[in-house]
Amino acid sequence: MLQKISCKINRAVESLVSLMGILMTAIVGAQVFSRYMLNHSLFWSEEVARILLVALTFFGASVAYFHRAHPGVDGFYRRFPGAIRKWADGAVALAGISLFSVMIVYGVKFAWFVRLQITPALGLPKWAIMAIVPAAGLVFMVHGLAFLFRGKAGPDKGDPK
Repeated sequence: MLQKISCKINRAVESLVSLMGILMTAIVGAQVFSRYMLNHSLFWSEEVARILLVALTFFGASVAYFHRAHPGVDGFYRRFPGAIRKWADGAVALAGISLFSVMIVYGVKFAWFVRLQITPALGLPKWAIMAIVPAAGLVFMVHGLAFLFRGKAGPDKGDPK
């Protein structure tokens, strides 16, 4: 059940990341065109691109975590017998879950801390932007719990989504 939820969340996040990447490319392209061809700068484009980059970074990292695409040192791991590998997978998942908990708790605290501030160009509340960190932490947490209860540190390369 948790694996299905993790897969569905990952599919949604993959779509969101793709959309944000396309949107960021279009905004930066429009800014370059406007600045150099029309001699007029779009005052809002840099701020929106920065916000999209932050969101892409955190949510894109969660997609990479789901697919086990983060670099790792597995020279020792490959030599472990099956029982020790299973234990190591659980330890890695627990370590990740504890780090994701920190992301969530301190991300919420920081978003609360900046709740009265607004962005300079668009006047958006900064708490909404800072909420990206705990939101991504929740996505990471779901994936980490799915990996823990699955008994692996992530889906196998051949697993269907």
